[in-house]
Amino acid sequence: MSITTFAVAGATGRLGRHVVDVLTERGHRVVPMSRATGVDVITGAGLAEALTGAEVIIDVASWPSSDEDAATEFFRTSARNLHEAGRKAGVARIAVASIIGADKATAGFVAAKKVHEEVLLSGPLPVRVLRAAQFHEFVGQLLDWQEGDVAYVPALPTQLVACRTVAEELVDLATAPAVPTTPIPEIAGPRKESMSEAAQLLGARRGVKVVEVDGSGMPDAEIAAAGGFLPGPHAKLAGPTFQEWLTTQP
Repeated sequence: MSITTFAVAGATGRLGRHVVDVLTERGHRVVPMSRATGVDVITGAGLAEALTGAEVIIDVASWPSSDEDAATEFFRTSARNLHEAGRKAGVARIAVASIIGADKATAGFVAAKKVHEEVLLSGPLPVRVLRAAQFHEFVGQLLDWQEGDVAYVPALPTQLVACRTVAEELVDLATAPAVPTTPIPEIAGPRKESMSEAAQLLGARRGVKVVEVDGSGMPDAEIAAAGGFLPGPHAKLAGPTFQEWLTTQP
């Protein structure tokens, strides 16, 4: 196996930590890029230095809230900066994690990821996109966003996937000799689940009562309810179910 130098944007984030681990375990050189390491993909501070000698960028940097406008601006700016700095540094390509159904989204954070994909794919460097289902860890976020010992979670279909599983597939995509341009590859968990039922399992451990709601009022709730954010027939299904994953968590 040839050793490649990877620059990982968002290296200290939820998914980024797993990407760094997978790359390191496979013997590659890793340059972690985040504000914690002195690299800012929005202002560009430290970016040129971090990309010196890098052959591939893996972009898993994200915006911490679901605000569509703020997230869109973050993704648009980071995509342009990574392309510009990457081109000057001689980077061969960018691999990015996106969300299953981003192409269908009309509102919210997933719509911001749709813009992220579009800006990246229109840049000068070749880009490989991996669309993933919602992470297991997202269920905890749904509970964290609500105060008190009662949480309201929509009964929307999902196919939750482990971050580690996504990281492994993203590294495979980034290192593959060539990948098909269509359809865009997808990674999801092993079976269809309900977001509210997954939240109830986690809520029972946290002492939080989870009340199932219909999801109306959420961005693209009708699309989600109709299965628009579930994996397509070409998707790779892997990793533990949410309940299996939960048993491994402290």
